[in-house]
Amino acid sequence: MDPRGTRPAGSEPVVVEVTGGRVRGTTRGGVSAFLGIPYAAPAVGADRYRAPRPAEPWEGERDATRHGPTAAQSPYPTPMDRLLPSSVTPGDDYLNVDVWAPTGGAGRPVLVWVHGGAFVRGANSVPTYDGTAFARDGVVVVGINYRLGVPGFAVLEGAPTNLGIRDQVAALEWVRDNVEAFGGDPDRVTVVGESAGAMSVATLMASPAAKGLFQQAVVQSGGGTAVCTLDDARLVAGEVAKMLGVPPTAEAFAALDPQTVVAAQTALTLAIQSDPDPARWGASVLRGGLGIMSTFPVVDGDVVPDVPLSAVADGSAAGIPLLIGTTREEFRLFLVPTGIAGQVTEAALPALGARYGWPTGVVETYTANRPGASPGDVAAAILTDAGFRVPSHDLAAAQHGAGGAVHSYEFAWQTKVADLGASHALELPFVFDTLGDGGLMLGTDAPQALADEVHSAWARFVRDGDPGWELWTPQDRAVMTFDTPSEVVRAPRADELALWR
Repeated sequence: MDPRGTRPAGSEPVVVEVTGGRVRGTTRGGVSAFLGIPYAAPAVGADRYRAPRPAEPWEGERDATRHGPTAAQSPYPTPMDRLLPSSVTPGDDYLNVDVWAPTGGAGRPVLVWVHGGAFVRGANSVPTYDGTAFARDGVVVVGINYRLGVPGFAVLEGAPTNLGIRDQVAALEWVRDNVEAFGGDPDRVTVVGESAGAMSVATLMASPAAKGLFQQAVVQSGGGTAVCTLDDARLVAGEVAKMLGVPPTAEAFAALDPQTVVAAQTALTLAIQSDPDPARWGASVLRGGLGIMSTFPVVDGDVVPDVPLSAVADGSAAGIPLLIGTTREEFRLFLVPTGIAGQVTEAALPALGARYGWPTGVVETYTANRPGASPGDVAAAILTDAGFRVPSHDLAAAQHGAGGAVHSYEFAWQTKVADLGASHALELPFVFDTLGDGGLMLGTDAPQALADEVHSAWARFVRDGDPGWELWTPQDRAVMTFDTPSEVVRAPRADELALWR
């Protein structure tokens, strides 16, 4: 054991030079790991609500053998804490990256990982996101942290907008300037994200600030419409300021303990869920937040000049290859463990449709296509498409129209845990080939052969821009359906998708 770090048994120290100074990581089994490297200066105090600044230099070798701090957040509440892993570590240097790289060689393709967590939780230190398997396959992995919740996305007087996205851009700039030190090629960068991370990737595809910082994109369970207007974001900021008893200014919020702000943003999300009133919160907050998010990217005319879907359709990411898809039963994660699905009655479905503006015929079609399904199951299927599948389809179509090669997938394998089925986030340990570390949702029978297949597809896409099946086009909607066995399906459930057009 290294007395200055946490070097695993059987590993050897390795040192590289990056912006700021030298970092000492570990090498084991042909993979080097460098953890908790700051890509920006500590965003604490008044700087918590300011644009990211370059990392402060350090003397000597900085220990990079353990994960760094995380952005201010709370662990997942019950019952989600039994399904989703939390990684919460206080500290100032939370704007950090973790790097996994093959030992030796140069010019390796690079995967930049943007974690999810509804823009209020998550970290690069979650064990599921370990990049060892990708590094084993010749890919340099960089997992990034960024500001979450109110510091990352609230619109406050005196603070730049979209600080969380600005952090992501700063991390990509760090990759551009430093990844060669780890054997990576700064001109072969694929940015990959899931859930809020996928929505972030779509936003980066639309952002002039990120132009040229990546050459490919992977959007897992996200789309290009999860943004709100400045006016609606100000409504939300005003409400959280009332909860805290301060004006909605950067100066006032910076003077508060970060955990006090975290508690208020948690209460804010619950308030939106219990009273989804457009007059109080703004229609774009309810629509873009899917009813489960309170703070997320804002169309500010600057870092986010337009709704990402519109910007991508207009060519903001022209020619960038895109791998995009969803799990088959995304919304079961939000409805089943909480007991909400069991409370939905047949009579309630039309009322839900009217409340959330579902198109005519949705309830009838989805019900008829699922004989024997409970009303809660039908609601989960509808919300899966409304919140994830339709936005993914639309972003795929927009990028195809802008000249980008598009590959589409659907993850359909069903876990037996908690009646989740093929729920949101289930594909992640398959993508990273970390079934042993991502088991909260998996149970004991997750097929390693499927993980081999999914992980290999992502690695191939990062290396070659081709995951191994034919392109998706609006005319020939080829979707790789990952299951046991996997197969390419054309235009799955086309009658249901057509209802949303």
